[in-house]
Amino acid sequence: MALQAPKGTKDMLPMEAYKWHYIENHLRTIAGEYGFREIRTPMFESTELFQRGVGETTDVVQKEMYTFEDKGGRSMTLKAEGTAPAVRAFVEASLYAEAQPTKLYYFTPVFRYENVQKGRLRQHHQFGIEVFGAAKPSVDAEVISLAMRAFQELGIQGLSLKINSIGHPGCRAEYNAKLKVFLTPHYDELCPLCQDRFHKNPMRILDCKERSCKVIVKDAPLILDNICDECSTHFDTLQKYLQAMGIPYEVDKGIVRGLDYYSKTVFEIVNKDITVCGGGRYDYLIEEIGGPAMPAVGFGLGLERLLLSMQDEGIEIPEPSRFDLFIASMGEEAELKAAAMAHVLRARGLKVEIDHMDKKLKAQLKYANKVNARYTMILGEDEIRGETAALKKMDTGEQIEVKLEAEAILSGMK
Repeated sequence: MALQAPKGTKDMLPMEAYKWHYIENHLRTIAGEYGFREIRTPMFESTELFQRGVGETTDVVQKEMYTFEDKGGRSMTLKAEGTAPAVRAFVEASLYAEAQPTKLYYFTPVFRYENVQKGRLRQHHQFGIEVFGAAKPSVDAEVISLAMRAFQELGIQGLSLKINSIGHPGCRAEYNAKLKVFLTPHYDELCPLCQDRFHKNPMRILDCKERSCKVIVKDAPLILDNICDECSTHFDTLQKYLQAMGIPYEVDKGIVRGLDYYSKTVFEIVNKDITVCGGGRYDYLIEEIGGPAMPAVGFGLGLERLLLSMQDEGIEIPEPSRFDLFIASMGEEAELKAAAMAHVLRARGLKVEIDHMDKKLKAQLKYANKVNARYTMILGEDEIRGETAALKKMDTGEQIEVKLEAEAILSGMK
């Protein structure tokens, strides 16, 4: 039996790669317009990073991480999300000593052991944005505007932006006390994991996926109704910025996000009941990971879900031409000449292909058509002797005679 890819993973095949390149280039361009620079972090990190950063009571840490012991006896975890590694790199490289804010973006695989479903794989890929060092709500609005643009400029319709505030740790301490009072009569009905959360971090119960727990918390007190004046002012000001930018939104008091590092602003972008992007502010994570006390905000966007959204809405990603020129050849001398010309033209930036399969001329031209070559050229004894060949434009059938020189061929293809 042939080996197969592990459950929850998917190969990116050559005929799909151009779609990934298209959206990655799109996202890179937008990130650049906002002044973001790219960062790349390792595929695995110390398990402690995610335990401290993401939170020991989260589903990610308790259920979903791929953790292993290396040969030195150290506990390591495949990257479970992108923010904590970016913060670790920011602190380790002392980037906090530079002029702030620091604006970073990344593309990264993310590993989660969870049920495989549409748009959710055990290895999926994220585009992430992080801003370190700025506390103003204007940064929250800017990050949200970047995310909304990323979807809208790809042609995705029907997006809804949902925002909430979960306050700072002081707000949550008071809120958790109220939540425990509400949950106490229902303690025995909670799932075992949420019974543990009840004692350690009651707010995580609001994010539980178990149906029984969802029913219990349906009428629970809401964090937005229990935040302090400072957090409330921050949230009100964020809304003013979104209104000034003309970005429609909905206040959703039920959003808490699934990671413990969030504070104040949290948001989700939803397309047809699927959350395609989520993020918010995490003003205490940098200090938690060993850096100075600095505010931060960001988001993560799933690339598989983005591609699915485009597919569901019938948005076509243009497939680029695979080759600019296919040089067909007849005879050994022509084959050598074709290889030499391809070598020179590739160095000039053209995508050029020649025959490597000893095909007959008719089969070579059929292949050129199949791979969507923009131009073809046939080399044989007559062409080599006369030092000219016919350059044919495939979509129109137009032909011109050109010298067998790089400049002449490039000029003929303009």
